[in-house]
This record gives sequence, structure tokens and C-alpha cells, in this order.
Amino acid sequence: MTSQTSSGSRRRVGADLHLDLAVTAGRGVRVALTDALRDAVRSGRLPAGTALPSSRGLAADLGLARTTVVDAYAELTAEGWLTARQGAPTRVAATVPVPHPAPRPADGRDGPGVVHDLRPGRPDASMFPRAAWWQAVRRAVAAAPDAAWDYGDPAGRPELRTALATYLARVRGVRAGPEQVVVTAGATEGLRLLAGVLTDRAGAGLAVEELGLHAHRRMLDAIGPPTVPLALDDAGARTAELPDLTAATGTRAVLLTPAHQFPTGIPLRPARRTAAVAWAREADGIVVEDDYDGEFRYDRRPVGAVQGLAPERAAYLGTASKALAPGLRLGWLVLPVDLARAVAARMAGGVGVVDQLALADLLDSGGYDRQVRTARRHYRLRREELVALVAGRGPGLRVVGHPAGLHALIELPDGTEAGVLDAARQRGVALEGLGAFRHPRAAAGRDGIVVGFATPSASAWSGALTALGDLLAAVG
Repeated sequence: MTSQTSSGSRRRVGADLHLDLAVTAGRGVRVALTDALRDAVRSGRLPAGTALPSSRGLAADLGLARTTVVDAYAELTAEGWLTARQGAPTRVAATVPVPHPAPRPADGRDGPGVVHDLRPGRPDASMFPRAAWWQAVRRAVAAAPDAAWDYGDPAGRPELRTALATYLARVRGVRAGPEQVVVTAGATEGLRLLAGVLTDRAGAGLAVEELGLHAHRRMLDAIGPPTVPLALDDAGARTAELPDLTAATGTRAVLLTPAHQFPTGIPLRPARRTAAVAWAREADGIVVEDDYDGEFRYDRRPVGAVQGLAPERAAYLGTASKALAPGLRLGWLVLPVDLARAVAARMAGGVGVVDQLALADLLDSGGYDRQVRTARRHYRLRREELVALVAGRGPGLRVVGHPAGLHALIELPDGTEAGVLDAARQRGVALEGLGAFRHPRAAAGRDGIVVGFATPSASAWSGALTALGDLLAAVG
């Protein structure tokens, strides 16, 4: 097979396509051709998006009747291996059917690969609004002043910083002007830059929730002194304990996920928000607010950002990764002016101007709001399906946390987490256990699995949900 990849990453097949047609007694040419094509896709030799030869061309190459090729293409399209559109070449489907995972090998060391990805932290990539984004790019590039193509302010384009300040004030209750906004290459990059500034100023590590993103914790530990765990309960982080942590460790910064605690899904209660702000004022400290899943609340209107309570004592961290796509690498920090200047001074290059201008256009035109509403409906339905599934799988299983976000915590009977994760690996179901997010200095806690119900594509969701249900039925 001869292939090439264009600038749009669409694979095209040339005139040649190697297929080994194993025709035997009782197994005709059409069946042999169908099996050969299916095997070529399954093995990865024909990757997703590959354009196949026309039915006439392949028939001529293989010395077959054209109807044989047409029938084979039609059968594989019906099975989901190929896609066909009028006037366009037949292509390998973006998501192809995956066979059931093989049984666990006898030595028990190597299980099957990932068949169903339910790891948290990623949206459904197929939700990216391609048409709206492309229109925003065209409008933004056409309207951009000549100065936009110069090096510019490392804190970001003024169009985007102004649009973000307006949007965040309206949607999340953030109080800030454009001069307090710094555009970053994603939320993690923003946190890295901010942590460097805070470490240099205070010389002490951050307090972090005892359950949280391990990637963030590892990054913070590498930048400064080791992080300090802050206990959690059913009302969120126990912020009343912050003065004691400061007295014991000297820390004057805390990283919180108040809107939708990751991974428990619990919003921070109002009294605890107030306690965090009071501590920051008393200790000359700062609350670093990761507004994780803040736009994705399904039961009622979202609670406003902590930043709105004390803009001078809060650093607000946000991203377009969930509403649009992680691949854009677009995030933002909203900071007191002195911190905004210090963070901007550390930025080596910043975010590409075209993406900044396009996001500003989406925010100003209402396109971003429309995308958030569309995604919110999409993910709310998935969460409801997940909750209904778990409810019927055993009395020891339940989804905890508020209806929000792109993941859910399923609480398990004590002592079962490791067994469930092992069984999931053998079934090809990728999951994260609650223990993976626990701070190494925190006390042991309950068992659970964190399910990223947003991760599978629309075509893969049903199979992933069924596989998870079978797994939980065994546990229940």
C-alpha cells in the first residue's frame, strides 16, 4: 500500500492496496475480500481516516467483479469499519469496532490493551465546534490590526484579556479588569508559572487538598518545598484548619477546587469559602482557585468563584480545555495586578495570536456560550445514564458528589478498589482509582473509582457504559 499524509492529516491511498485474499472451498471471493479489509483495519495497517480506492479501481487491481467490491464495502460500512458519503471516497471509520479483549495470559503479567477509556480529565474530542471555530478564526484574522502580528504583550492579546474579564464577570462572578488577566498555554502551565512566583516570594510550599490531581501535585513538589495536604470531608476542604497549617509549616498559599472538587465532586460550602478568604487576609496569603468544571453544573446555577469574594487575595485559574478542546492549549489566570506582572515576566513566548483572537471572537459573539450549553446538555445526559447504571449494580455502590463536571466518583465497598482496578485492566477498561489522587502524606480513606464519562466519543460511549456495568455487576 502506498499512502501519504496531507497537511490536514487525512490519509490518502494511492493506486496500490495490498490485500491477501485467502479464497478456499466454501469461502468465496466476497467473504475473502471483506475479511482481508477488516483485518487490515483491525491491525492498524489501514489507520482511521484512510481513503480506500474506488470500487472500480480496486476491482480492476484485484481482477474482481466491481459488484464484489461494492458489496464488501457496504458490509464493512454497515458494521462500522468504514464510512461512506455520496461524492466522497470510502474511508476507514474514525472509531472502528473493537473486539472483546482476550483472556488474561496465564502468567498474569500482561493484560489486554485499552478498549474503553474512562479515565477522567478529558472531554469528548468530537464535541469540538469545528465550524464555529473556523468562522471565528476567519473573522478574527480579518479584523486584527497589524500590531497583532508583532511580538506583543506576553500577558496576552488585549482583545482576549478584555473578553475574558467580561465573560468571567458575567458567568463566574470574577471581579477583575483586563490588566489582571494573563493568557496561558493551558491551566497546568498557568499553575506552573504562578507557583514559581509564589515560591520565590514566600519560600514555602502550597497547601493542597488531600485528594487532587496528582500531575499538579508532582509539578508543585518539583518547583518548591513539598506540598502540605489539607483534609476533606462532605463539605469540601476543611479550610478552618489553614491557620494551623500556616503555624506548623509556614505556608501562605492554598490550592482549592471550590466549584467541583476533584475528584470527589463536592462543592466548597459558603462558610468554608469565607474561612479561606479570612485566612488569606490574616496570614497575608493567597487562595489559588482552580475553577475545575465550574461551567458544568447540571442541577442549578453555578456558585460564583471564590475570587469574587476577595480579588486581592485570590488567583483564579481557568481553561477552555473542557468547553472546546485540550489541544488548543488555552488557559488563563486572573490575579492581583502585582502577581499578573510577575507571572507575565516569566512567560517565554505565550499563546499563538490566531488562537487568542479566535477565542476572543467566540466569547464576544456568544459562540462560546452556545458551545458550553451544548456540551452541558451532552454531558448531563451521560452522567444521568451513569448514575442509573450504578444504581442497579449493588447496594455497596453509589455515585457521590454533586451533579456537575465531566467525571464522577463511584464509591466502592471497603477493600475492593484494587480488585476492581485489576478486573478493569483485564477487561480493557481504563479507570483511575481514588487512591491514585490521594496525597502521600494524607491518611488512608475510602475506596472508589473515578470515571471520566466525557472521554469516550459518541460512538464509543454505549460500549464503554456496558463494559463498566458488567464490571460493577461483578463487584456488586
